[in-house]
Amino acid sequence: MSAYKHILIGLDLSPESQEVIDRVKFLFSHSDTKISICHVLEPLAFTYGGDILVDLSDVQTQLQDQAATRLSTLAAQLNVSEDNQHVILGHPAQEMHNMADLQQMDLIVVGSHGRHGLALVFGSTSSSVLHGASCDVLAVRISNN
Repeated sequence: MSAYKHILIGLDLSPESQEVIDRVKFLFSHSDTKISICHVLEPLAFTYGGDILVDLSDVQTQLQDQAATRLSTLAAQLNVSEDNQHVILGHPAQEMHNMADLQQMDLIVVGSHGRHGLALVFGSTSSSVLHGASCDVLAVRISNN
């Protein structure tokens, strides 16, 4: 039995996401822990192409559909039901914090590339998740092959 009742796995859907899934399988496959899985897309909204307003909503929909398909494939490895698979628009760390709080999750699992220096300051989602979470955070070290 796990001390965690409900965990959230936040994935960027890169090929390295498999390492996060593998770690969760290793840690929680023999427990009754509920698992939810999410991918957060930053919204494209509208952009300007010169003097013409360009609507990117169709592109956003395609990105969401592709993300849902990829997320479903990864979720199947953990037997995560469709209602616990989430593709969300917003800022990744903030959306994971909100979801964890609203659903009373007690662990967030994310991948970490182990960046240092300026790379850490300017782009670490895992660091942002860690520093704003109201629950435990597990950062799975992604191997640098």
